[in-house]
Amino acid sequence: MKKLLVVAFLLSAIAAYAAPDSFAPLVKSTKDGVVHINTKQLVQSNPFMNDEMFRRFFGGQGAPHGMPGMPGGQYEAMATGTGFIIDKEGYIITNNHVVNNATEVIVKTSDDKEYTATLVGRDSLTDLALLKIDAKGISLKTLPLGDSDKIEVGEWVIAIGSAKALEWTVTAGIISAKGRNLGAGPYDNFIQTDASINPGNSGGPLLNMKGEVIGINTLIMQNSQGLGFSVPSNTLKGLLSQLKTGHVRRGWLGISLQDIDEKLAESCGRADSKGALVSEVIPNAPAIAAGVKSGDIVTEVDGIKVENSHQLVQYVGAKRPDETVKLTIMRDGKVRTINVKLAERTGGDSPVVSSVNPEKDDTFTVRNMSAAERAQMQLENGGAVIASVKPDSSAAKAGISSGMVATWMNRK
Repeated sequence: MKKLLVVAFLLSAIAAYAAPDSFAPLVKSTKDGVVHINTKQLVQSNPFMNDEMFRRFFGGQGAPHGMPGMPGGQYEAMATGTGFIIDKEGYIITNNHVVNNATEVIVKTSDDKEYTATLVGRDSLTDLALLKIDAKGISLKTLPLGDSDKIEVGEWVIAIGSAKALEWTVTAGIISAKGRNLGAGPYDNFIQTDASINPGNSGGPLLNMKGEVIGINTLIMQNSQGLGFSVPSNTLKGLLSQLKTGHVRRGWLGISLQDIDEKLAESCGRADSKGALVSEVIPNAPAIAAGVKSGDIVTEVDGIKVENSHQLVQYVGAKRPDETVKLTIMRDGKVRTINVKLAERTGGDSPVVSSVNPEKDDTFTVRNMSAAERAQMQLENGGAVIASVKPDSSAAKAGISSGMVATWMNRK
């Protein structure tokens, strides 16, 4: 009897991931919740060839229509994208890059009616934006947000959007991977899918077989097939209340982190490479005030095991300023607990260093810091500035790059 039950369970699980007879019922129940977005942008001459975000996300879609008579070499550019309705009040989710710098945003619903949308809030670090249209007297179809943490690789999904400006195009595929970090930003956590996603799909929904949005289609890799990436719906859930206020506030420790490889773990006397190494503590930041030091290894945050630096960055970024996090760290072989009250993350540029008078090494070149640089970075004992790194060297593979300042070696 037990064997029969196990076999029945396996057959049920396989059936759950088998290709459906038709996607038509799912499309019919969700299509009206998807909108087509047209934007107008006032841009400088030929900005698209220099705009990495445009190349990555649009791939050339929405080429500008020149207006050479406009002052300052500016002209009006048109671009298209996708969005989806999340409530009856007229709130619509899309990508930030779809509406960034837009002078006008027009939303078209599936009944071909057009509405002028206002930008309520946006977050460039996760590439999400919240729009709103006047929903008085309009019957809107809304799409529910699913739990992206529960999706599994191999599940069937569909994408609906304005692929290549072809409105309400439907494509199907599976979840190819979860938790992808592509280096697009500090909070990368993409869902990968092989459902065909093209320029114009940006901001549209990735839907599971229940008709729930489990991702916001955001990124494509040019010159490749079956490589589409979506922001998880749970990322949106965590930011939605802040997007409605027009401003996203994130917690900030004020440290630079790096992952721990086997060699680094061995030098630190650790049996595994889990955790996040504090490579730099920023002056006057919350971490240094609480007692965190360069060379510390963060092993837990609020009792949660830290697997790598990216996990810690995402966890802290999800916290609000003025919240307190408890860090468990390893220092000189001893375990310590430090409570840090977070500040608010803001933008900022790293100190600029020159590469004069470098001293050569097999894999990279270094130079001494100037007095002005030591004062600027508040490093009393100075350090060695990485002036250049030999490509494909062990240093490059370990993540060392020019402009970094080495202040510690083997804990000294």
